[in-house]
Amino acid sequence: MPVADHATYCNMLAHARTHKFAYPAINITSSSTINAALAAFAEAKCDGILQVSTGGGEFASGQFVKDMALGAIALAEYIHRVAARYPINVAIHTDHCPADKLDKFMRPLLAETRRRRAAGQPNLFSSHMFDGSELPLAENMKLARQLLAECAELELILEVEAGVVGGEEDGVNHEGAPAEKLYTTPEDMVAVARALGEVKGGRYMFAATFGNVHGVYKPGNVKLKPTILRDGQRAVEQALGPGARFDLVFHGGSGSELADIHETLEYGVIKMNVDTDTQYAYTRPIADHMYKNYDGVLRIDGEVGNKKHYDPRGYLKAAEKGMQARVKQACVDLRATGTTLHR
Repeated sequence: MPVADHATYCNMLAHARTHKFAYPAINITSSSTINAALAAFAEAKCDGILQVSTGGGEFASGQFVKDMALGAIALAEYIHRVAARYPINVAIHTDHCPADKLDKFMRPLLAETRRRRAAGQPNLFSSHMFDGSELPLAENMKLARQLLAECAELELILEVEAGVVGGEEDGVNHEGAPAEKLYTTPEDMVAVARALGEVKGGRYMFAATFGNVHGVYKPGNVKLKPTILRDGQRAVEQALGPGARFDLVFHGGSGSELADIHETLEYGVIKMNVDTDTQYAYTRPIADHMYKNYDGVLRIDGEVGNKKHYDPRGYLKAAEKGMQARVKQACVDLRATGTTLHR
């Protein structure tokens, strides 16, 4: 199935909202991690979202070039090629673009979409995330409205965030963020719905914060309050009507209690980002391979090693299998298994 077009992507999100499940949004950085995620979605009969961050894009472009937009484009082009062979729908998303990186990341990608459409080609990306959470809410929404208007014109979905997700991701550290910043208020949620609802034809997702934290922590260290999502949705509906309810995104989901995850699905979460857990699941088999084949991957004591052991294809296949299993588990946890719209 080709990468989901705009209408299919919108149907995917509506399907998730109606049936109270969420799509795993898997951060990818290479063809290998893409292959792992796609295989998992296919086996789970689950549509999904592949997403690339600014750091992931920069990594994919190579350590010499270090161009985050170019790397994201290269990964998206690969996804378009290989996704056509899989019996599921997949959307391509960009993750966490703060205001100070708009000119290096999102705006060049929007320009690439505009260029492709002028040439009669399909969109390369399905959606983008603008993370203005560090800005005052009014400034955040001013930029978000501008970006949403452009996305609407280009048939793209925009994801926005208000409130700060704790922890650290891609070099952005919020570990010392004030506690009140970790919880989006109902008043802020109404302000977001009111501001973005003014954009004609705009389709967006909203990452509200309810104590969620990037990274993974021992049970009990993360104080999630999913009822914040419930209360915010009620406030939005009372102020603006049922049609203003959000399609919500759960950030910082790695290591969360399953009961908390399931509760958020009841309140409108339709996308959950999964990165830390899949990073570990990918790396763990590589570590296992290296420990078990130490004298094969290294040329020690004058020996020549074992080419079968240091050929990257061997241990990267194992890494893909490890990540694949974790993505399939995410499909189960988010009640998304067997929900594909692909026929």
